[in-house]
Amino acid sequence: MIVETLAPKALEDGAALPGPLLTELTALYASNREFHQLSGDFPDPDDIRPEQVAATLAAELAEPSAEVLLARSEGRLVAVAVTLAHHPDPADPDPWLGLLMVHGDEWRAGHGRRLAGHVEDGFRAAGRTGLKLAVLENNPRALTFWTSLGYEEIARRPDRAHGRPCTILRKPL
Repeated sequence: MIVETLAPKALEDGAALPGPLLTELTALYASNREFHQLSGDFPDPDDIRPEQVAATLAAELAEPSAEVLLARSEGRLVAVAVTLAHHPDPADPDPWLGLLMVHGDEWRAGHGRRLAGHVEDGFRAAGRTGLKLAVLENNPRALTFWTSLGYEEIARRPDRAHGRPCTILRKPL
């Protein structure tokens, strides 16, 4: 698996993502209909459009410490992750993994584990001591995945963006 960073400049000043990359990202997001039904992030999980994906990524990259990571296997985009090196709450010392989504056709192939490991290794190398993430409480599959990787529940609270009930998990690095 090869991981590349989507540069924030890619979406600065209204710049468009290259068409082929946006097509791949839209297919990846669209392949996760069940998650989008749970999250409500897209108005119609059966009709996710390129402009919606581009707007979502632009909003993610508007956060100064955000990174969007693209994971490829055999040249195909298989997963995307969004990280925050610094949480918007200055009292929170840990980086956050805001999203890790694997293409629906690639579930259970190990891409999610490898991409999560890549994120953890990067923060560990930067001297960070833990990594946090939030799982929607209505998503038991995600909770099972993250706890299998060693993440432990530390709190329950609504997410910052939409007020949805979440379980907050943390893993020491």
